[in-house]
Parts: sequence; structure tokens; C-alpha cells
Amino acid sequence: MRDPIELEVFKNIYHSIAEEMGAALRRTSFSPNIKERRDYSCAVFDSAGRVVAMGDHMPVHLGSMPMSVAAAIEYSALEPGDIVMLNDPFRGGTHLPDITLVMPVYVQKIKGSGRGRPLHTITTKPDFYVASRAHHADVGGTYPGSMGPCREIYQEGLRIPRVKIMREGKIVADVLALLLNNVRTPEEREGDLGAQIAACQTGARRLTEICGRYGLARTIQAAGELLDYSEEMMRSFLASVPPGTYRAEDFLDNDGVDDKPVRIAVTLRVRGRSGKSSRNKKSPAAITIDFTGSDPQVQGAINAVEAITVSACFYVFRCLLREDVPATAGLMRPIDVIAPLGTVVNAKPPAAVAGGNVETSQRIVDVLLRALAQAIPDRIPAAASGTMNNLTIGGMDPRSREPFAYYETIAGGMGARPTKDGVSGVHTHMTNSLNTPAEALKYAYPVRLRRYSFRPGSGGTGLHHGGDGIVREIEVLTDAQVTLLADRRSRGPYGLSDGADGAPGRTIIVRKDGSEEEIPGKTSVRLRSGDRVRVESPGGGGWGKPDGTSKT
Repeated sequence: MRDPIELEVFKNIYHSIAEEMGAALRRTSFSPNIKERRDYSCAVFDSAGRVVAMGDHMPVHLGSMPMSVAAAIEYSALEPGDIVMLNDPFRGGTHLPDITLVMPVYVQKIKGSGRGRPLHTITTKPDFYVASRAHHADVGGTYPGSMGPCREIYQEGLRIPRVKIMREGKIVADVLALLLNNVRTPEEREGDLGAQIAACQTGARRLTEICGRYGLARTIQAAGELLDYSEEMMRSFLASVPPGTYRAEDFLDNDGVDDKPVRIAVTLRVRGRSGKSSRNKKSPAAITIDFTGSDPQVQGAINAVEAITVSACFYVFRCLLREDVPATAGLMRPIDVIAPLGTVVNAKPPAAVAGGNVETSQRIVDVLLRALAQAIPDRIPAAASGTMNNLTIGGMDPRSREPFAYYETIAGGMGARPTKDGVSGVHTHMTNSLNTPAEALKYAYPVRLRRYSFRPGSGGTGLHHGGDGIVREIEVLTDAQVTLLADRRSRGPYGLSDGADGAPGRTIIVRKDGSEEEIPGKTSVRLRSGDRVRVESPGGGGWGKPDGTSKT
């Protein structure tokens, strides 16, 4: 019999460790993308690589991170002081800028001594793992910022297999040198990697302290109970969803190469009540999420790998539970995900995948919510902006005469909810980041923020209005390459229950002479000093007819 009070105590202990890891990463990082925008995530895993706790960080990172941890564990035996680094999207990663560090945590130690030799320590297998993932503003490749409209992964940057960046507590200098020699901003990359290492070490220390206070066996038992409890809460929720089959589809504008929509389709098969929790996952799934019917993988950079698709599913169903339910691996036990290999939701190498992490993940969420709106319409909001509006600017900084690479995602409108309006100018769904403050932007890069405001009227109308997007206009103060990876340019986010769609986004280049040119959502252009780029992000969809007569 579980002790509910002890379970709550350990839930908060594990969560606080992941949060403290994130705080350490943020405080010690170099780049504005991590320090200011908080484009990072940290989590704690048990000895089997199952996630026990996540920080309140980036959903697109957290749901996919277990696959990176599994890949690191399979790589080789991890000894105390080792840290594995990887970013390979086809080995549990997401896209190349997201670098993951995985560290084993050894708490239990068996002491012994040899004849005539001092006491030494023999370690067993790790008792826990900790991991930190951060989006690095540049990892090489064709375009500054490593987020361009490429056609194969080799163009997108340095692909890091599972390698040890630390061995027995010491940096592996050759591995670090190989990485730093293939990026545009090596000093910043080294600083951010150091921050990730510090985050992992912080998590390891806290886990050791907790085990010292409560005992290793008790701490491990609590982790298993948290997984079981999460599964029970998910099964309880799924039992409340009317059994049946629900289908939906939505489209990405294009892949940046062929000017045609890219379809994502889903079928949800809800079975209702389907057994109790099982640590061995012997109980049948309560729901199957099937993406059969989605388009084949494409030439452009919007292909998603399996980790991204699973991450989006994890996020959507986690959002439907109470906030106090722990976000552990147990949540996915009642859920089966079918993502056919070779499709845009489970691409094979050498597909380009930079946009799959940031754009396709958002559309997968939109499709899942659209299907769920048929089953539980009083719980589901209209579509949010549906794009992260990825903007990268790179060139030579005249102040330092060194390369610079600026990256950020730009917020949009939240979809209206069944009971209230959507929020304006906010990062939604798979991103949980912030916009770079004007002061930090100007300090770090040779650019000037000329406009930063809401985009009035961009939210869809209805009984409840969708949130408005924003307008963000940046002037470059040196010649620079500007790259955009965005969507929802040809069709706006959908409304629900007869609510109107939100306004599509648009991006304008304003030349120094005042002339304007609208550019596609996935492109790269050269700007001269004094030119500006203006991003107008989509608004969220509306919910219900204005007169309140909508059918749900």
C-alpha cells in the first residue's frame, strides 16, 4: 500500500531536483538563447532510463529526451564521472541544435581492499541518470544558426553520435575540439556545454543527498511508485473519454522546396477502461494514436523523427491531466503510438529535420487536439499560432570582428478556449520559451529592435476570441544572413465550434530605402546594414459563434 503523503513528498523532491538543474544551467550559460529565452530542459531518470521527473521546461525537449537517454545507456558502460553527449535525431535526438548530455548517478558503492593496497571503491550499475538538453544557437552547417531550409541532414550542422564528452570526471579534449572547430561561435558553445555539465553535476549531487537522507532503497521505491501513480491517473482520464474512433488532419504550408501542403493525419482509437497499472506494461493500451495516412517524408527540413512525434503525444495527454500529476514515463504506458517509418512524422536518414522539431511538432499537436475535440469538446481549445517562427541572423560582428549567430522563436496567439479567450503574444504548446529582451538582444548582437507589439485583430473571432499574434521588427547593423523557418503562412490556425480561424502569419523585409518585400515562411535572404526583417505572427483560432449558438 502506497503512502500518499510520502509519494507527494518524493514527487516534489524529484521535481525540485530537475528544476534546480535547470536553474544551474540558466545561470551559468553564455548564450542569450539559453540564459534569456530558457531554451533548455532537464530531467531525472531511474536506473532503467525511465523518466521520473521533469523540470517545467520545453515540452518538445522533455517528451523526446527519454529516447536520447536510452541511446546513451545502450552506447557503452557509463562509469562514475562519465557524461555522454549526442544530438543525432535518428538516435533519440530532435534536431541538431539540441545537444543532450546524459550522466549516470552512482549512489550505492561496494567498498573493498586488496592486500597491501588502500581502500578502493567498486561501483555497481548506475542508480539514476540525469540529463540536460539545450538548444545551441549554432552547430555549424550551411546557415548561421543551423536552422535553414536544407534538403539533407548533412547541410544542417554537425551530427554528434553517442560520444563521451567527459570520462572519469575529465573533459575529453579531442571530442570538444572536434565540436568547437565545426561551429561559428566556439566560445559560446563551450560555455553553454559547460553549463549543461554543471546542471548534470547539480542533479547528481542532489540525488546523492536525498538517498543519504532517506536511504537508497526507499528513494528508488518511491520513483517506481511515482511511475505507477502516473499511469493510474492517465488510465483514469482515458476511461472518461467516450470510446470510439476519432480522426483529424491538418497541413503544413509546404516543405520549403515543393510548394504544396504537407498532410498530417491521425486516428485515435479510444478503448475506455483497460486494466490497472503494470510496471511491466502488461496491461493493454487504453488508446492508440495512429498517424497512418500522413504524407511521406519530404525534401525540405520539416521532417519529424519518431522522438518528436512521441513527444507531441506525451505533451497533449499530459495537458489533459491535473497539474499535480507527476510527469513520468508512466503516463505513456496506456498509450500506443503508431508512426509509420518513412513518413513526415517518422523520417529516415538522411532527411533534413531542423523544422520537424519546431514546426511539425506544433502541427502534430494541432491534429491531436482537433481529433480530441470530437470526443471531449468542452476540454479542447482552438488552434494556437501553430508555428515557432524560427528566426536566425548571422554574420560578422563589427564590434568584435568575430562571427555571431542569433536565434530565437517568436510568440503568437493562443487559441480560444471553451470558457475564455486565448492569450495574446505567448509561446504555446511545444515551446515554452521567452522572447529575447530588447536590452539583451542589443547587447549581444549587432542588431536593433525597432518594433515589438501585439498584432491587433489577428486572433479569430467567436464567442471567445483567439489571442493576437505579435509584430517583431529587427534592424541589422551589419551585413547579415537572415533565415526563417516558419509556418501558418498560407492558412490560419483553425477555430472550433464555429469560431473563426486566426490570421495567417507573414514576414516582410524592409530595405534601407523603405521598399518592402514579403518573403516565404521557409527561406534565407541576405540583408545589408540598415535593412529590417518584420515578423507578424499568426493569431489563435476563435471558439464558438459570437451569438453563443454553437454546437459542441
